[in-house]
Amino acid sequence: MNTAVGLLVLAGVLGFAVARPRGLPEAAAALPGAAVVVAAGLVPWHEVRAEVAALAPTVGFLAAVLVLAHLADEHGVFAYAGTLVGAASRGSPQRLLRLVFVLASVVTAVLSLDATVVLLTPIVLATATGIGVRPKPHLYACGHLANTGSLLLPVSNLTNLLAFTASGLGFTRFAALMVLPWLAVITVEYVIFRRMFALDLTATAPPLTPARRSAHPPWYAIGVLVVTLAGFALAEPVGVHPAWVAAVGAAALAVPRLARKPLGEAGRLVRAANLPFCAFVFGLGVVVQAVRSGPVGDLVDHLVPGDTGLLGLLAAALLAAVLANLVNNLPATLMLVPLVAHSPGLVLAVLIGVNIGPNLTYVGSLATLLWRQVLHTRDHSPGIGEFLRLGIVTVPACLLVGVGTLWASLHLVGLP
Repeated sequence: MNTAVGLLVLAGVLGFAVARPRGLPEAAAALPGAAVVVAAGLVPWHEVRAEVAALAPTVGFLAAVLVLAHLADEHGVFAYAGTLVGAASRGSPQRLLRLVFVLASVVTAVLSLDATVVLLTPIVLATATGIGVRPKPHLYACGHLANTGSLLLPVSNLTNLLAFTASGLGFTRFAALMVLPWLAVITVEYVIFRRMFALDLTATAPPLTPARRSAHPPWYAIGVLVVTLAGFALAEPVGVHPAWVAAVGAAALAVPRLARKPLGEAGRLVRAANLPFCAFVFGLGVVVQAVRSGPVGDLVDHLVPGDTGLLGLLAAALLAAVLANLVNNLPATLMLVPLVAHSPGLVLAVLIGVNIGPNLTYVGSLATLLWRQVLHTRDHSPGIGEFLRLGIVTVPACLLVGVGTLWASLHLVGLP
């Protein structure tokens, strides 16, 4: 009975997050769901406190990086990047796709996948239509790279942050181990995109807007972002959490705007932090704890491989990918990471699964759902069938290549 209640609550919370009736935030279901599992005795209070305390630094980073990305957009970083990409493409759909792959991969790695979904995707849409090419391949690239492009750094994805501490790896060692899988899966995705969207990449249309000359680069904001990224690598070895680094970077970008309109800008920064979504992460963590401590958790524990060789890494990644598409990648990460925390290699394999797997279905990650909403509001809703066909081709190939290169990285770079 307890297992059934936990699964029912988890399904309700995830279903609400997918549908978001009346535009209500995900926390509107997650917090009551957490209250239900606590009231039912599925999660004792001391475990609730421990779960919240464990998630607090990660959620703090999430809020800080959302503000950082919002301020970078306000300073014109994304608009400037779109202008440069549009000019550099010279009206070629193929060249534009290459540039979008590079830009989306870097934005996802440095500013997290939410920046790619919410801020970069509209810029790519405007750029593609503005120079007269079909936007579909480039929009799908943003959606896919928001997931696969997040393999590189601990700060690239909420799933990475959840696993970072458990892995026992330092910031630079994590990046060194994941750079080969990151490059490999992006390359595989690009090759597949060129074939799957061959017709769209040869068609052109009259541009909807006249070509614009590049605006002046927002050097101050770019400088702050570069220093912040360096700060992530330098602060971690001395025990400073990435959340503090992101907060300092956000503060540096906020000062010029707060000086002009302190009250109005403060309110916008609070909204940019997306506190309801942060509350959703806390609530979801408690609900997953209820499922993880029952027979379902025992079953998943039984399926987790003990072997850390190539086949073990592949099995862990496949399990993570399947679980991500069944219950979403965030609950999958919360469920799997404690079970593989004894092996940094298995932790990274799980991350490959939960970051690549969501490209198969809409429910695989909240980022994919958000990407779909962004396009829907701009009358470019992706087709379910097309999304699934693309995922069926890309996800298995990327999983195999990602795990294979991870195995090679573990031997080349080594573990501490």
